[in-house]
Amino acid sequence: MKKINILVVDDDSEIRDVLHIYLRNEGYVVMEAGDGLQALNILQHNQIHLILLDIMMPSLDGIAACLQIRAKYDIPIIMLSAKEEVLDKITGLSVGADDYVTKPFNPLELMARVKAQIRRQKLLASLEDNTEEIRIGELVINKSRHSVEVGGSKVSLTPIEFSILELLASHCGQVFSVDMIYRSVWKDHTAYFSENTVMVHIRNIREKIEISPREPRYIKTIWGVGYKIEK
Repeated sequence: MKKINILVVDDDSEIRDVLHIYLRNEGYVVMEAGDGLQALNILQHNQIHLILLDIMMPSLDGIAACLQIRAKYDIPIIMLSAKEEVLDKITGLSVGADDYVTKPFNPLELMARVKAQIRRQKLLASLEDNTEEIRIGELVINKSRHSVEVGGSKVSLTPIEFSILELLASHCGQVFSVDMIYRSVWKDHTAYFSENTVMVHIRNIREKIEISPREPRYIKTIWGVGYKIEK
């Protein structure tokens, strides 16, 4: 069975130790970095399947590191931060994080979020032999290559963004509530979730695939209900 490599990036050695123990007990291979620069170096020499990334770090903080990681990799990123304000969460998700967990966190909840990201990645990998494309106007979604093009130009989406777009595009005409999107994409069926998390990802997708995000051609808002892509 292929091992899952997880990179823990935090300048607090005690937090790294705790996460290392929990992740190792779940069967994951754990690598550690004390700041963003160390994390980037590890990524250059190792195959990493998921990153737990602290925001407040010396040398290169989590926001700057996330931007650099997203420029090269589609690895799922869960941000860790002591900042609980909504704006901080929106910032983290806007730069490419797939999830955001505030400190102090419950290790068991964090492990559940890690597993949800891994399950979603495995689901995407299972589609490798499926060459089916979804075409909606100038929007082309290739499931097997995990790629998106608009008008012939490639669009770079994070794994979560791709999953949301694929979900909506695979069910054209169907309206998905924020809760339905969260449960379907994050594979998390607990009652706890942040509505802002989904809304920020929708906004990010629109900025990448729409000519005018304020007047979207593809992802439509059904006020008070949710989102859909027209047939």
